[in-house]
Amino acid sequence: MREISFTQAINEALDEEMARDETVYLIGEDIAGGHSHSGGPGPTHGLVQKYGKARVKDTPISETVIAGSCVGAAMAGLRPVADLMVGGFVYICMDEIVLKAANWRFDHPAIKSLPIVFRMCGMGYVGAGSTHAQYPTATLWHHPGLKIVVPSTPYDAKGLLKTAIRDNNPVCFLEHLILEFTSGEVPEEEYTIPFGVADVKRKGKDVTVVATGLMVLRSLEVAGELEGEGISVEVVDLRTLEPLDIETILASVRKTGRVVIVDEDTKRCGVGAEIGMQIIENAFDSLKTPPQRVGAANLPIPFGVLGNSVLPQKEDIAAAIKAVLAAKQATLFIKSGR
Repeated sequence: MREISFTQAINEALDEEMARDETVYLIGEDIAGGHSHSGGPGPTHGLVQKYGKARVKDTPISETVIAGSCVGAAMAGLRPVADLMVGGFVYICMDEIVLKAANWRFDHPAIKSLPIVFRMCGMGYVGAGSTHAQYPTATLWHHPGLKIVVPSTPYDAKGLLKTAIRDNNPVCFLEHLILEFTSGEVPEEEYTIPFGVADVKRKGKDVTVVATGLMVLRSLEVAGELEGEGISVEVVDLRTLEPLDIETILASVRKTGRVVIVDEDTKRCGVGAEIGMQIIENAFDSLKTPPQRVGAANLPIPFGVLGNSVLPQKEDIAAAIKAVLAAKQATLFIKSGR
């Protein structure tokens, strides 16, 4: 099978869906120029030449205009794909996304569908500072009415983006700058990936690691290194947070008895807290030790290399895995009649 970059996979998904459905259009800042945060051809490269400015719309610097116009366009029967550039910029247009796009299909019976994809890019680990380095998985997941997609590979990125564009609900599609430099196998034939289906990227028997986005790759690297120490790590790639494939998570936890949840967003009130609690609610009797969470510290992300002191590192993942292996086995006390 051929190998292509993460960026090329996104580009192919956009191209194929625009060719398939004339109601699909792209909107964002400098997307007609095919910009890329990594310097090379970006996800929208070449699309304005193929589909014209009516379907590849450059905008002024206004995320509120981008997101708000998409809500109106989706209500009118179009399928906009908004490029918000940086994950931290989502906070500028949160009203349009979480109070309008997420809610109006439920609030207004006349609105039968609201198909919008909000693409955004995380820029942690490149020294970009707090405004650009945000990766708002937990913030967006908190709001009902949004589907949340967090791909980690080119294969997943293409298949999930095609599914997102065809979905009749608003979808937040979180990419990562560092993933733009990765490549992987992607078939040339048509395919989509359904939402709510996690992928076990690596099988293991000692510890389950549940991860999102770039943290999947970091967790796989750690799992490979720990294998040399005799530790067998199973890595579950969530792929989507909403809908969440809790059954795959629980099946893995019931097998290993130990779990570490890894997400780049803030640890406090984060993805790890929610998934950890769902595991406790549904598979407490299978846990040998308490779950561990790995996430960003409860601090703004500094510029430059200081950002690494706040963001989760491979060493943090390895330490959490070793912690659940070293912890005393949890005991569930059940007294008859109580």
